[in-house]
Amino acid sequence: MPTQKPKYKPSQRLLRYSKSLPGYTLYFVLVLCLTFILLNSLYPLKVNISYSPVITASDGSVINAFLSRDDKWRMQLEPDEISPVLKQALLLKEDKYFYYHPGINPFAISRAFANNILQNKKTSGASTITMQVARLLYPQQRTYANKLYEMFRVLQLEWYYSKDEILQLYLNLVPFGGNIEGVKAASVLYFQQSPRQLNLAQAVTLTVIPNKPSSLRIGEQNERIVAFRNKWLHYYQEQEAFPASEIEDALLEPLEARRQEAPKVAPHFAYRMYRRYKNQPIIKTNLNRQVQEKVEQLAYNYMQRLRYQNIHNAAVLVINNQTRAVEAYLGSADFNDVAHHGQVDGIRAVRSPGSTLKPFLYATAFDKGLLTPKSVITDVPVDYAGYRPQNYFGNYNGNVTIEQALATSLNVPAVKVLDQLGVHTFVQKLKQAEFSQMKHMGNQLGLSLILGGCDVKLEELTLLYSAFANQGRYSPIRWLQQDTTQEEMQLLSPASAYMMSQILTQLTRPDLPHNAHNSPNLPKIAWKTGTSYGRKDAWSIGYNKKYTVGVWVGNFSGEGVPELNGTDSATPLLFDIFNSIDYNSSDGWFQQPKGIGLRAVCAESGNPANSFCKNQVLDTFIPGISSTQKCSHLKSIAVSEDHRYSYCTSCLPASGFVQQLYPNHAPELITFYDSEKIPYQQIPAHNPTCSRIFKEHAPVITSPAAGMEYLLEQEERQQLMLHCNAHNEVKQIYWYINDKFLRATASNEKVFFEPQRAGRYKISCTDDQGRNTDTYISVKFL
Repeated sequence: MPTQKPKYKPSQRLLRYSKSLPGYTLYFVLVLCLTFILLNSLYPLKVNISYSPVITASDGSVINAFLSRDDKWRMQLEPDEISPVLKQALLLKEDKYFYYHPGINPFAISRAFANNILQNKKTSGASTITMQVARLLYPQQRTYANKLYEMFRVLQLEWYYSKDEILQLYLNLVPFGGNIEGVKAASVLYFQQSPRQLNLAQAVTLTVIPNKPSSLRIGEQNERIVAFRNKWLHYYQEQEAFPASEIEDALLEPLEARRQEAPKVAPHFAYRMYRRYKNQPIIKTNLNRQVQEKVEQLAYNYMQRLRYQNIHNAAVLVINNQTRAVEAYLGSADFNDVAHHGQVDGIRAVRSPGSTLKPFLYATAFDKGLLTPKSVITDVPVDYAGYRPQNYFGNYNGNVTIEQALATSLNVPAVKVLDQLGVHTFVQKLKQAEFSQMKHMGNQLGLSLILGGCDVKLEELTLLYSAFANQGRYSPIRWLQQDTTQEEMQLLSPASAYMMSQILTQLTRPDLPHNAHNSPNLPKIAWKTGTSYGRKDAWSIGYNKKYTVGVWVGNFSGEGVPELNGTDSATPLLFDIFNSIDYNSSDGWFQQPKGIGLRAVCAESGNPANSFCKNQVLDTFIPGISSTQKCSHLKSIAVSEDHRYSYCTSCLPASGFVQQLYPNHAPELITFYDSEKIPYQQIPAHNPTCSRIFKEHAPVITSPAAGMEYLLEQEERQQLMLHCNAHNEVKQIYWYINDKFLRATASNEKVFFEPQRAGRYKISCTDDQGRNTDTYISVKFL
């Protein structure tokens, strides 16, 4: 409602009236005007209406509403919701001269006064619509003195508000019985529709009920209401106010309406908007009612099938990638499921993300020039100061490409990439994406965060994946229709976002649901699944050009379920939603951006091919960013003609040797091959007569972890394991404890020793090339 500002200055109003008033009449009018101005300053008009907060969808329909502060259903009517039919029916019935009098109809008052005095009973009313508004704003007993007070308020209303605004006030305040006030509340609660959609019969029904709101209750006295309604329809017929055919149809229309509950669509979303925008009577959101209802139905039916596995809750968020608007918001599959905490908002709940952050990690590494999709990384056991990540199925694959590591969601390569990139760098990226826990606990997180060792919200993850669909651009969610400002941030380059979309679209992957290959309705989307430790959370987040959809499935109680996983518990629902809301999308697929290139790389390393690279593949890369280091998966070694020994530059003989290419395996890969008894080509032992001591390629001690403190049970005579990763050519390792020789072993053999005292220990490892590594640990006994 606009602020109370006069439409004219007092002098202008007086001039308007004075032009038509002669002599002493002018002075009388001036006195009345001055009296009004004085009383207006002493008794200012106060219009403070408490409306029921209403949540509307993108089409303007009411999806949820809350009682006003005074426990009324009083929904604010907007000007464009007043249909011409309703307006004409109301004016003809209540005040046909509404737009012509100054709030008081002197002829009607004179007639009513004469009838009331001469016949000593009320035979004719004189209340205009403005007078009824004044009575609704300032209710008092019906006396002549109060009638004068009411007229004063009428003049104030006419002074401060236009006729259309006064009519809108009337329609907002008119009573309909019980705690229902206003045409909008009556239309929504009785007819489940907006006032602008009322037909003639419904409009006339709502104009006659306020005459007797206590005795004309819809659902209880419908026959009386119909009789009263038809009486006025006949009157409109006589006045030729509406087309005859419409009136005839209205006369025959039955009234089957009854009072309904206020709409309760998307309750979690509605409560969130209500708390966030408390002072707004109409909260106009971007929620797509059709999409919301489809998501609600799909999720509810889907969870009925999972409840027999002791899985009871799900949450879904649908974001329009082009507008960043929330089109569907499902906090839980069943809001009324009290037994399983259905009123918890799963979109805002903090949960472990499982593997869902991996795409963002690899994309960030692409932008840093560390990797490309075809880069090769080792998937073998590794130890980071006591932290030993494992793959989901407990197996290891040796050398894998980055796209294979992501498509199969391998854990060990992800931890290695995070270690190369740096935890701090990755945390800063997640802070830019508004991840709440990163702002509060980012400095306390370690390498485990990429495997779910941090907490996230479905809302945060879904919005992050939406950046992949928008060429790496990140911007906040648009909750309301009036949120037009877009604060975009280039979180990832368009090139890395495109590379990630290509990887996540692949169908040869273990997180494709069972029998999905045979489905004719497999949606064209990029997606990633995740399963948290303990199988407490199942995630599946996917996107195409139009939508990003985030799905979480699990139990709000935090109970883990052996059958729960992102592949079989969350992805089928994700596919169902995409097939329902964007089946056979006409938006096409993502186009390759300008800042991306294509090059031939060695299939063995993923680096630009060298002269000895026989097997080459095409790989995407970012020119000027991606590494240009040549492939070195092979290296030339000088060996004796009988291939028994290898030579370095210090001991290379003048003759009697040949140059041969050998695999340049990483030490941890050799250890893996040896432990799994996988054959590989080994470099011959180094020339035993060489006296040079090498510093490069020294053995890497993997156990015990450097700098760690070990608590041991002395009575149980616990032992510590010694192990290292040695270079390809190393055959024997020598172990020392506090500079005292312990024993010699094969290069990848595990050794155990029993600490005899508490304190600091120096562990030394020397290979048969004379290269040495030291590490230090502490031992305490319990």
